[in-house]
Amino acid sequence: MKIGTDGVLLGAWTPIENNPFSILDIGTGTGIIALMLAQRSAAAQIDALEIDENAYEQATDNFENSPWNDRLFCFHAGLDEFVEEPEDEYDIIVSNPPFYSEDYKTNDDQRDLARFQDAMPFEDLIEAAALLLSENGIFSVIIPFKEESTFLALAEEYQLFPIKITRVKGTPTSETKRSLLAFSRSERANFSLDELIIETARHIYTAEYIALTTDFYLKMKSS
Repeated sequence: MKIGTDGVLLGAWTPIENNPFSILDIGTGTGIIALMLAQRSAAAQIDALEIDENAYEQATDNFENSPWNDRLFCFHAGLDEFVEEPEDEYDIIVSNPPFYSEDYKTNDDQRDLARFQDAMPFEDLIEAAALLLSENGIFSVIIPFKEESTFLALAEEYQLFPIKITRVKGTPTSETKRSLLAFSRSERANFSLDELIIETARHIYTAEYIALTTDFYLKMKSS
């Protein structure tokens, strides 16, 4: 599985000002987000969850070959299994959930499992976050912008409130494509809302995108 921009964005953007001790990455794929949070934080416990066997094996290999292998662990399980007997609370919970609709289904079952919402409905994800998040924890996701209002409403039902929203556009003239959302258990009168543009032209990245992700790329080009 290729490393996608969504995963890189979430791994770099997720707020960690609560100095997390424990982190959970739900649906880790290759493990990129968990690895980025290991690089960014001093969290002693970084757990990842992956249902697909090939992705789980790849994530495990990536964890073992990383400088942070003593802090990273991948569970081969679905979210429903993981929350049946929760043993830990987490200070950071992150997820780049599968969210493609039926219209995009392919003939590749493994790819579909990794990409489609029926593998992990938003409400299941939010319910799990509400169950597993520590008192001062932060839950962050990246979702399609068109799903933002639905996701915010569902989160509020579980007493999770936005603290930061960043809307992502590919170029200055393109439509808003993604929403990065961070939640906590405490309702705040004000939350930060901003916009991030990735490129000014093909492979010519904005200063804001470079500032966010430069620690994770070997080469970056700006205009």
